[in-house]
Amino acid sequence: MLKLNFSPFPTIETERLVLREITRKDADDLLVLRTDVDAMKFIDRPRPKSIDDIHQLVKKIRDGIRNNTAIGWGMTLKTSPKVIGTIGFHRIDLENYRAEIGYMMMPSLWGKGLMSEAIEKVIEYGFDVIKLHSIEANVNPSNNNSIKILKKFKFNKEAYFKENYYFNGKFLDSEIYSLVKST
Repeated sequence: MLKLNFSPFPTIETERLVLREITRKDADDLLVLRTDVDAMKFIDRPRPKSIDDIHQLVKKIRDGIRNNTAIGWGMTLKTSPKVIGTIGFHRIDLENYRAEIGYMMMPSLWGKGLMSEAIEKVIEYGFDVIKLHSIEANVNPSNNNSIKILKKFKFNKEAYFKENYYFNGKFLDSEIYSLVKST
């Protein structure tokens, strides 16, 4: 069974990004990200209504890290401390060495290869440090950009669930992609 310890918090750097711990000081940036219509288009969760909602989100992220049940990074450009996106592992299944990856970024930065940089390093961290055996992603089937990036990193489609998720008065479909650590 996996044993996790996210203390001290693992900061990760890529060529252009710093993946760092999220703090309450990032609340304004997260509010902008989480209320952006395009950024949230395929994140089937309620948008925050206030900075208090973001403070609760930050607390949930930090509690997951403190309790070693999840880990989330704020993504910043090396040239600015402003959070431009988030990435992390949620629903870490200790017994089965599996975790779900989730990510989002400000739409103004899409198409520049930044998310690829972040995902590559987070996958490495998941396999090499956490010692995961597999990583999954739960994707809205209409989210072509997310599916494209998952396929770039050799994630395979495992399942298509018809109307398995209820959000905003509608039943939505889900696709599950996974990547198994190569031996």
